[in-house]
Amino acid sequence: MTANASPEPPVSASAEAHGAQATTTGPAHLHESVAEATRDIADVSAGEVISTAAVHLMSAAAVKCGLAEDGPAGAGAAYLDLDEARKLITALAALVTASAPDLGDQHARPLRDGLRSLQLAFREASPYPDPRGEGPGEKFTGPVS
Repeated sequence: MTANASPEPPVSASAEAHGAQATTTGPAHLHESVAEATRDIADVSAGEVISTAAVHLMSAAAVKCGLAEDGPAGAGAAYLDLDEARKLITALAALVTASAPDLGDQHARPLRDGLRSLQLAFREASPYPDPRGEGPGEKFTGPVS
C-alpha cells in the first residue's frame, strides 16, 4: 500500500452477509444492524419461518437424492448422496410432523406431500431399499409405500 492510498473501510459481518458495503463498523452501526435484523425477524410469522426451513430441507434432500435438473439429462446423479439425503429427510420429517398441528392442514399438507415424495424418491434411488417403516423419517411419519 502506498502512502497516498487510503485503505478500504471495514465491512461488518452483517453487511457482508447482505451484500452491502458498510462505511463504518463501530458499535453504533453494529447495534443498528442487529436492531434491523431483529425487526425483520419479528415481522415474520412462526409458520413462515417453519415453512421456509422445510422448503430448504426439501430442496437440499431432492438434490442429494439425485433429483437436480440442472445441466444435461442425468446430471442430478452427480449430486447423489444418500447418506446426506437420509439426514435431511429425517430432519424434514421431524419438523413437518412436530409443526403440522400449528401450521394447520392448509399449510402442512403440501409439506407432508413433498416429504412423502422425497421418501419415495430416496427408496427408488437406493440400491438396497430400507425395509418398510425403516426409511428416512419413517419413525416420524409411519411407513411410506
